[in-house]
Amino acid sequence: MWTSGRMSNAKNLLGLGISLYFWGLMDLTTTVLSGSARPLTEGQEDNLSDKLHQRMKRSWVWNQFFVLEEYTGTDPLYVGKLHSDMDRGDGSIKYILSGEGAGIVFTIDDTTGDIHAIQRLDREERSQYTLRAQALDRRTGRPMEPESEFIIKIQDINDNEPKFLDGPYVASVPEMSPVGTSVIQVTATDADDPTYGNSARVVYSILQGQPYFSVDSRTGLIRTALMNMDREAKEYYEVIIQAKDMGGQLGGLAGTTTVNITLSDVNDNPPRFPQKHYQMSVLESAPISSTVGRVVAKDLDEGINAEMKYSLVDGDGLDVFDINTDPNYQVGIITVRKPLSFESKKSYTLKVEGANPHLEMRFLNLGPFRDTTTVHISVEDVDEPPVFEPSFYFVEVPEDVEIGTTIQIISAKDPDVTNNSIRYSIDRSSDPGRFFYVDITSGALMTARPLDREDVSWHNITVLAVELNNPSQVGSVSVTVKVLDVNDNAPEFARFYEAFVCENAKAGQVRNASNARGWGGDAVLHGDTLLSIYFLPLDNTAWILTRRSGFRQHEQNTFYLPILISDNGRPVLSSTGTLTVHVCSCDDDGMVMSCNAEAYVLPVSLSRGALIAILACIFVLLVLVLLILSMRRQRKQPYIIDEEENIHENIVRYDDEGGGEEDTEAFDIAAMWNPREAQLVVKNRQDMLPEIESLSRYVPQACVMDNNVHNYVLAKLYEADMDLWAPPFDSLQTYMFEGNGSVAESLSSLQSVTTDSDQSYDYLTDWGPRFKKLAEMYGATDSSGALW
Repeated sequence: MWTSGRMSNAKNLLGLGISLYFWGLMDLTTTVLSGSARPLTEGQEDNLSDKLHQRMKRSWVWNQFFVLEEYTGTDPLYVGKLHSDMDRGDGSIKYILSGEGAGIVFTIDDTTGDIHAIQRLDREERSQYTLRAQALDRRTGRPMEPESEFIIKIQDINDNEPKFLDGPYVASVPEMSPVGTSVIQVTATDADDPTYGNSARVVYSILQGQPYFSVDSRTGLIRTALMNMDREAKEYYEVIIQAKDMGGQLGGLAGTTTVNITLSDVNDNPPRFPQKHYQMSVLESAPISSTVGRVVAKDLDEGINAEMKYSLVDGDGLDVFDINTDPNYQVGIITVRKPLSFESKKSYTLKVEGANPHLEMRFLNLGPFRDTTTVHISVEDVDEPPVFEPSFYFVEVPEDVEIGTTIQIISAKDPDVTNNSIRYSIDRSSDPGRFFYVDITSGALMTARPLDREDVSWHNITVLAVELNNPSQVGSVSVTVKVLDVNDNAPEFARFYEAFVCENAKAGQVRNASNARGWGGDAVLHGDTLLSIYFLPLDNTAWILTRRSGFRQHEQNTFYLPILISDNGRPVLSSTGTLTVHVCSCDDDGMVMSCNAEAYVLPVSLSRGALIAILACIFVLLVLVLLILSMRRQRKQPYIIDEEENIHENIVRYDDEGGGEEDTEAFDIAAMWNPREAQLVVKNRQDMLPEIESLSRYVPQACVMDNNVHNYVLAKLYEADMDLWAPPFDSLQTYMFEGNGSVAESLSSLQSVTTDSDQSYDYLTDWGPRFKKLAEMYGATDSSGALW
């Protein structure tokens, strides 16, 4: 029988021995140790059978061994003792230990059977060891008893503190949450044996975070402990939780963790404008959708709870301005909705509202969640270009209108308050042919050249309006002129026509004659009674009608039929065309066989010699023509006096005041020597302004030139442009009129004073340097003889 060295296991060993005795009777082929059965080897079975026949009882006695962990002594730790009944104490029995940790963690005295632990044991690393024991005959090495297993259990001590394996923790809870709202649950684990004592019984407590939060001592659930916690006042909290084993009793081990708790935002703060009045300004020339200014309502919340929606709720500029919300910065952007005019309205007042679109019902009592502010917008004046009314002109003009006729009055005005004077002109790129002219002051659009619908039927010109005081401000308007047709083109044949008539033609036979271009009326026959012509109005064609029969080629082989073509216009226009009719020989079907008019019928082919003769004649004719032209040019070569031979002097006397010595281009005397060469050297005056736009520069704004004067001036201008031979070739003719509106008023002697009374000429001194001579001759003098 195996026995243990521990007296505390005596009762267990006695009970185990009785049990083994009965087990041995029931099954002699197995050895039962600690409730486990192991099969025996064949030799063991034979040996055991012999002993059973000898009525030998089982000698194994067994129980579990227990040893405390964390032994800190220097000597090996005694675990227990194994002893067999067959051991007589004479050292003949040898004990052998095998299994888990044998020889490394545990050792056995092979003579006494004492078991010791030679290493420090840790239950958290290994809670038990399974070993096997064997008793052998020291001399023969034969087993004295069957091998048996036993267990060494490590008993726990409180050597591990609770640990928070998931810490530190991060959690959030909505602000203004009720007391007791769950935040997060923390869990601590203890490595000690939970089934042995209180080493693993953990209790939770809060070390930091009161009075805001609390923790359940048994479950580790953290809850809010204070009502109305405001995120805007304090957003972050650091809570320290402690877990202590031994049920929190004195001497227990403890571990801590940190829980970072954030208050999440709720919409509990209404928006508010930091200022109740905004002052902004915008130029009246600001384009549509341009930004005027920005307003912002402050909201202490964040995220979706701070989103804002701005709107215009009142004011006199609701239809002129608009407001949009910037989603990134939550500001209201005021923009221009309609064109502004400083002259129409100088300021606007708007009432702007900012509101939260996302509300929480439980916080409505903290509202209202909207606020308003007032925005004053001033419109600043800018210098704007002239504006035409209307913005487009369409004019229809007959093509026979006289030069200088006013076809439309173009009107523009300065939209500014100053209402500056305006001068009109034509953009010459839109009227390269210079068919039109606009009066610089009145805006009267007139014809400057004859119009021809057949040449140009539409004119698209651009009229410019320039402020007199600020030429950079230019307005423009498009004028479309449609030239209406008048009957000014006589009908004529579209091409040269020839026809034929058969010798056997009968009276009344019809032949096609022509298709006249511009045909508008009848065709009348002149100079012959043999043929007549009549007109078909559907397709403007004419047909020849023979008036007698029996034509003879040898008598007359060609007829020249003059035709008078007239249209149906008002007035009626006509032209004369000639139709050549050849007399030909025809068969019975009317097909031409031959015509003796050689000019009409050409040979089908020419020989090579005839073709060479014709080309030689043409070449001779060309040479003769070139020779004649060369001789005529030499004979008509003008006599030009070289500058070295021009030794005579030219004296020109004039009594008017001109440009003085600087007026070197007033008259080119070389034009008198060779008028034909003058057109090649026509120069533009460099000291005079172009055209006649300068006429109105000295005319007051209220003075508008008579239409007859305009017609006369433009007609003379057109004649001068068309006639390059008429001298002077490069002179400027200025036409003016007298009467009301004239700078000099009337200069007629009919209205002069006829009496002998003295007349004062002091006003001549105010007329400037051009009238200095007259002022000296007629001006008044003082007693000292000085001229006033």
